This record gives sequence, C-alpha cells and structure tokens, in this order.
Amino acid sequence: MIDIQYIRDNPEKVTEKSAQKGYSVDVDSLLSRDSERSNMLQRVEGLRRQRNENADAIKNSQGKPDQALIENGKRIKKELSELESQLKQVEEHWLTLLKAVPNMPLDDVPVGASEDENVIVREVGQKPRFDFAPKNHAQIAEKKGWIDKERAAKVSGSRFAYLKGEFVRLQWAMMQFGLDCLMNEDLIEEMIQKHNLNLPSKPFTPVLPPHLLKTEVYDAMDRLEPREDRYKIEGEELWLQGSAEHVLGSMHSDEVIAEADLPLRYVGYATSFRREAGTYGKDMEGIIRMHQFDKLEMQSIVVPETSLDEHKLTIALQEHLMQQLGLAYRVLDKCSADIGKPNARGWDIDAWLPGQDKYRETHTADYMTDYQARRLRTRVRRHDGVIELVHTNDATAFSQRPLIAIIENYQTEEGNVTIPEVLKPYMGGKEQI
Repeated sequence: MIDIQYIRDNPEKVTEKSAQKGYSVDVDSLLSRDSERSNMLQRVEGLRRQRNENADAIKNSQGKPDQALIENGKRIKKELSELESQLKQVEEHWLTLLKAVPNMPLDDVPVGASEDENVIVREVGQKPRFDFAPKNHAQIAEKKGWIDKERAAKVSGSRFAYLKGEFVRLQWAMMQFGLDCLMNEDLIEEMIQKHNLNLPSKPFTPVLPPHLLKTEVYDAMDRLEPREDRYKIEGEELWLQGSAEHVLGSMHSDEVIAEADLPLRYVGYATSFRREAGTYGKDMEGIIRMHQFDKLEMQSIVVPETSLDEHKLTIALQEHLMQQLGLAYRVLDKCSADIGKPNARGWDIDAWLPGQDKYRETHTADYMTDYQARRLRTRVRRHDGVIELVHTNDATAFSQRPLIAIIENYQTEEGNVTIPEVLKPYMGGKEQI
C-alpha cells in the first residue's frame, strides 16, 4: 500500500492517478477515518499514561493504597478497554480503505483505459518467412505427441496438459539457458554498461521457492486479488502461488537488510497455478493459457534510488534472452489501466507467433516502488543507521510462452522444429526435434 502521508498531502492527485488505473477510491472517507484514527490514538495513549501513572501511585503509596486510586484505576481500565475496542474497528476500516488505493503510476506511464492503449516502444528482429502455410504450436506439438490435453482433461479437467518427449527436454534447455544467463556476472555488467545504468553487476541467485503462501502474506503482496483467479487449500489459510514472484517478493518480510547486502537479485523457478477466471472459451487450443504452467522469474529488492534502473535492467535482460533465441518481438509500455494495482510502471514483451499471425505476450516487467514493502515491512538499514523501506521489482525470465514461440518460428514444412543455436548445447547438439 502507499504512504498515508502521501495521501494526506496529495488527495486530489491520488484520486486522479487512481482513476487513471481504473480504480474509484474514496479518498474523503479515508482521510476522515484517518483523522478519527489519529484522534483516538492520542486518547488511547493518554489513557495508557494515566493508567501507568495511577499504577505507580498505588505502588508507591505507604501502607494501604488510597481507595480513590483503586477506583480511578478501575475507571481508566474500563474506559481504555472500550476505546481500544473502538479503535480496533476504526483501524480495520481505515486499513481496508487504504489497501484499496493502488500504487501511483509514474508520470511517464501512458494514460489509457485498456491494453489496447499500450504503447509500442520498438519492434525487434525479423519475422520468419515460410514457403508453406505455418502451423500453430498446438498443431505441431499434438501431431508429435508432445502435448496431450485429452488425457489431462480426463485426469485434471480443462486447461491442463501432459507435456511429453522432446518438448519437455526443450523446455528444460530453455530454462537452463535462462538460468545460466542470469547467473553470469559478466552479462549483467554488459547490460548495465550498454544501457548506462547506475547499478552493481551482482548476478541473480537461483531459488526453488515454496509453492504455497499464507493468506496474510499473499494479501500483503497485493497479489491475492482477484481471489476467484487463485487456488486456495481447503480448510487452511494457504494458497497456491500464481507466479514465482509472489513467493520471492515476500521472502524477506519483517526483515531489516543491511544496505551493503543490496541489491538482492533472485531468479526463481516454480510451477504456478491460476484459475484463468473470466477467460471461458478463450485460448483453448494448445498451452497459451493454462491453469498450471512453469515459469522462471526475476525478483529484485533494492534501495529506492536505484529501483527504476533495476527495472530497466530486467527489461534489458528480457530482450537479451529473446534476441539470443532469435525471436522477433515487440516491447510495450503498458498504459495506466493495464499495469496492475501494485505497479508504478510496467512493460511487456510480445513474441511474434507466425502460426497465429500475431504477437502474443511472453514477458512482463513490474516496477513496484515501496508499495509491497510497506505491508511486508521489508526495510533497509542505511550505512548511517537510518531504516527505510526497500523497493521491489519483478520480471519474467522465461515461461512456457517463449517455448511456444520457438515451436512456431522454427517449424519446418515436415513438421519438425529446428533448435535455436543457443539451445543446441543443452539438447546434446541436436539440430532438430
């Protein structure tokens, strides 16, 4: 959530920026409840002082305590108990209103009402040309026996699949390639220099995270909503994560990290789960939109002054990975309504899919500022001893969608798939599958 002081100082701007993201927030009610909360806190603190002073007076009285002090203690205790109960209700309402306020989009974020108003920043690479009508990945993979959705539907329902054979091996090759790149300090330094970023060349640390989150942690990440798109464990306050950053970004909750240890850069691999609520009948062919998918995700925890450059670094790394795979893509600066509630900025990469004759999203990069850190209470102790909130970034390294792009872009007329040059060492030197 954002800083309440910022809302106090900028009520009109908060209303305007929230509306740009598609959120109607009741700032007046929030500030009214905030004032009520502050007044009640002062009264509670005053009564607590009176209680302590009265207790000291009883303790220090000679002989039997004065009955007036005892009665006064009972009165204070009763009044304090009632006021604390009222304060708890006020604070719960105050927190609900505050949590409803989205992160403020940066001033350079395009204002728009839907993803249709995302801005194309650049198109990179050459779209392949075929002497035959290109097929989509589902047609190729199903014929090869790489994807079996019919048996998966029998076992698990729709939007699940068995992935088999060389398709599995190609996925592991791509993921291992991505992992090797992100763990390469020389590559990180190259990207930093190339894009003139003020950052250290610290590589990413690989992580295999848990796949479950507690309700309170998921909510603090502000990634739990919409809940109808999440899977909850029946009878427990645990949820299956919807992407690896959900369990990576919350990893250092309630911690104070030494400034010398930042940035923390993680690359986590996880099988993720989403209900895909509201997508009935959409993308039913192949594995574009599944309830279960595998993902390699970048997560950074940084000091505030380097966080925007860190965001730009993750985008540079995403582009490098796509270029190394030889895939044509475009980069999008997402508009205010499409960047997401916790985001201050968001960019996407869409890969060209010749079998569908259009671009489809393969990567996203999210810049969060201190929005998540505030409720997670993830902080940094500066060199001078000052403690403040960190900033967070997350970004896709690889999901299964670039794998789809490889299948479609590298297909042959015979229905085989040529392996991208950088993946051949991970595939035992094979040329095709």
